[in-house]
Amino acid sequence: AAGCTFILKPSERDPSASLFMARLLKEAGLPDGVFNVVQGDKIVVDALLAHRDVKAVSFVGSTPIANYIYETGAKHGKRVQALGGAKNHMVVMPDADIEKTVDALIGAGYGSAGERCMAISVAVLVGDVADKIVPRLAECAKSLVIKNGMERDAEMGPIVTRQALERIEAYIASGVEEGATLVVDGRGLKVPGHEEGFFTGGTLFDYVTPDMRIYKEEIFGPVLACVRVNDFAQAVQLINDHEFGNGVACFTRDGNVAREFGRQIEVGMVGINVPIPVPMAWHGFGGWKRSLFGDMHAYGEEGVRFYTKQKSIMQRWPESTEKGAEFTMPVAK
Repeated sequence: AAGCTFILKPSERDPSASLFMARLLKEAGLPDGVFNVVQGDKIVVDALLAHRDVKAVSFVGSTPIANYIYETGAKHGKRVQALGGAKNHMVVMPDADIEKTVDALIGAGYGSAGERCMAISVAVLVGDVADKIVPRLAECAKSLVIKNGMERDAEMGPIVTRQALERIEAYIASGVEEGATLVVDGRGLKVPGHEEGFFTGGTLFDYVTPDMRIYKEEIFGPVLACVRVNDFAQAVQLINDHEFGNGVACFTRDGNVAREFGRQIEVGMVGINVPIPVPMAWHGFGGWKRSLFGDMHAYGEEGVRFYTKQKSIMQRWPESTEKGAEFTMPVAK
């Protein structure tokens, strides 16, 4: 749309969807060379970052890699937009609708097996709402329909690789060791017909504290951590103290709480009674702090600016030009 050619380098762990998209674009009549797919690993990434004809680089992934992409690309004179890690919180106020909030947390926490950058991984439960909501979350987590992700009634499919599954289950073990209450343990799940598949169930922790690894680090799996706080101010401070600032949500019936939450929170994408605050395409997409490296967000006006260069043209015609030299900067008259 901006007149650029585009090279997509997908993750080497799931390379097929990009090829399918390229085939569809070709069938739709897009000229050859406009949309390109290049497969590979770090060697290919480094080649693209250094190539003189690559002008801009956009990346989505973990924070360490995003930081590397940003620094390396900038060193080679590229414009870089690198979206990094996340630890998305959902604040649940005492006045929130419990059933709707539980539905939102289950879908946002366990959808796509938690393997998406906008997944909710921390529920911040304010006051006595924790005792009402944790038992309901446990019931729903235990009843998740987990099977081959291609089946229509599947609510959760497999983890992307065995290594990812082992990493997720190591985080669960870490949470237990550090003293969090393991309410629902998803480890060891076997799906009939796919006994060797990389499956794990939905895991739910309660009484998680900010010093635990399962709170501080991005797990990227179906693990929901519940943190209990006394009031709204403590909830806001907890989130603002975290190194990531990708997405956040607040569930409440109080308009003043919603307004103050939006004003005070230091996170790039904010949802009020919206569990996954992915903005529509005309808004910007991207976080704050260590969730975004670079100056421009994706989507919207900033997305267009990222792929274009600004040009300003000043014009004046002889008939409108007064006689005589001007010794000041030209201004509108």
